[in-house]
Amino acid sequence: MKKIVALIIIVCCLSNTLQAQSKFPPVDKSPMDMAYYPSNYPVLKIQDKATGPLVARVIYSRPQKNGRIIFGDLVAYGQVWRLGANEATEIEFYSTVRIGTTKINKGRYTLYCIPNQDKWTLILNKETDTWGSFKYDETKDVVRIDAPVQKQTEVLESFAMAFEKSTGGANLMVGWDDNQVNFPIYF
Repeated sequence: MKKIVALIIIVCCLSNTLQAQSKFPPVDKSPMDMAYYPSNYPVLKIQDKATGPLVARVIYSRPQKNGRIIFGDLVAYGQVWRLGANEATEIEFYSTVRIGTTKINKGRYTLYCIPNQDKWTLILNKETDTWGSFKYDETKDVVRIDAPVQKQTEVLESFAMAFEKSTGGANLMVGWDDNQVNFPIYF
């Protein structure tokens, strides 16, 4: 009996030692970020300074340029892109909005993009919780809208997304390298 108890104690000690050696994963090279409309909504809300309801939130990963040629090389022209890195970018609308002439119901969607030199096609898709654009399914598209590429003098090292107030709604600004594209959302 003493041998069995000793064996159980040894197994428990080894188990605890193995668990103690578990490590957290390293910091991702493309950290996840999010943007809200209205901008800084959570901070404004806790400060009782929010003047309107939360309309949208986008969650995305931020790849880095790192001296690479981005568009036409790392991100191929004419092919579906996850609009960031890692998991596909997701946007959540907290009320009904309109993109182009299409009514978009409250809910969570995946954002994809087809970049070209002069314009990008933004794609809002029903499929969520996907990695990259490997399983992109065009039959689940809700809307597609084109927007012109605006060349910038300042190069963005990190991929970025933000909302900017506009007439009748907001623009989802997407930028990386020397490219910026604004996708209008109306509410």
